[in-house]
Amino acid sequence: MTSENLPVVVIAGRPNVGKSTLFNRLVGRRQAIVSDMPGVTRDRKEGEALLRGRRVKLIDTAGLEEAAPDTLYGRMRASSESAVAMADLVLFCIDARSGITPADAHFASWLRRQNRPVLLIANKAEGQAGTNAALEAYSLGLGTPLALSAEHGEGIADLMGEIAERLPPAEKNRRREAPKTEGEEEERPAGPLRLAIIGRPNAGKSTLLNCLLGEERMITGPEAGLTRDSIAVELHDEHGPIQLVDTAGMRKRARVEQHLEKMSVSASIEALKMAEVVVLVIDATLGVHEQDLQIGRLIEREGRACVIALNKWDAVEDRNATKKAILDRLEISLAQVRGIPVVTFSALTGAGVHRLLPAVRDVYEIWNSRVSTGELNRWFEDALERHQPPLVDGRRLKLRYMTQVKARPPTFLLFGTRAEQLPDSYKRYLVNGLRETFHMPGVPVRLQLRGTKNPYAEK
Repeated sequence: MTSENLPVVVIAGRPNVGKSTLFNRLVGRRQAIVSDMPGVTRDRKEGEALLRGRRVKLIDTAGLEEAAPDTLYGRMRASSESAVAMADLVLFCIDARSGITPADAHFASWLRRQNRPVLLIANKAEGQAGTNAALEAYSLGLGTPLALSAEHGEGIADLMGEIAERLPPAEKNRRREAPKTEGEEEERPAGPLRLAIIGRPNAGKSTLLNCLLGEERMITGPEAGLTRDSIAVELHDEHGPIQLVDTAGMRKRARVEQHLEKMSVSASIEALKMAEVVVLVIDATLGVHEQDLQIGRLIEREGRACVIALNKWDAVEDRNATKKAILDRLEISLAQVRGIPVVTFSALTGAGVHRLLPAVRDVYEIWNSRVSTGELNRWFEDALERHQPPLVDGRRLKLRYMTQVKARPPTFLLFGTRAEQLPDSYKRYLVNGLRETFHMPGVPVRLQLRGTKNPYAEK
């Protein structure tokens, strides 16, 4: 069953009642950022959870609070309300220690009008005192409250059972029941392409994700640093599914002071490491910043394929000069991924965005590419003839043959006497030759060295 067909369970409530802690507890790992500061969660975060044998899509939402629609908190509430509208079950959380607040009563009244099944959760109900305080929640008119402590894990097992009982009946897997046609092989479908959107604050990452999805999935606005956690969503192009992760903006380390921002940056780096292709979004009106290059070098070190996305292209006046300046800077400063694809667009208007996913698919194919050993060594012999290996300690290195040991990214192993002493300049010569001859622009190319032992060395 795909994630689109799973029953949807939405965690809702006012800010700081422990929704993200409960989300992490149910999905079984720290997936959402948790802090004592109210309002940490801004965009709804999705994850899969296995509850009493039932797999569900779990959605953590921003805190429900009254605010004008055009403010940040108004946009956060609208995102949470749209999540509730698609829910098969809503877990409405209150803080048992704080008692019932006017905001709890207001949103409980709103929930009753949404015609959605609701399970009332009295969180932070540690010990007997917390259980007694939870009984006050009967006044909300949402049925019997379930007392638990997400932080300490108390009552989570009971909650899982309650959720499983209230979900709609599971549909049978029709694909399993369908008769196989003659010659059809039973094949596990390939997983989605994992794509991360990375960049500095306010480069337009969330606007780009919304544009690709065709909906206001992420909260956007003129304020920098709106996205705090890494948010994963799924979309489909003509080639199949793509798991898309929008991340928090990454500033210079010296400027990252707050603990919350440090957690956001850590989540962004973790998303980058889990991705196969990374889209590095750059504000074209500001040009390439040193921090953009630092992120690009991190992508290369992690061995990920990369596409440079120049956003806000509609606001650039001299496009030819701007593009030339940006390409020159990238060529000099990101030489390890020479030929990196660059796509220009405006995420706000949508102009040119259609070129991004084809560029992602192209670089993904290159990242997965393999070269046959015969073809590789024919090129290697020519490369040695054109430019002989250098002398090291007065003796010429004897390089014998190469083989590709893996893809993702393309990694080659070079054998030869004292090959491990090969200077960096000659390694760059070979890597650049591999990239140009076998058409591997924009992806890291790894060259590993293995020396063969000389049997006469000790004699």
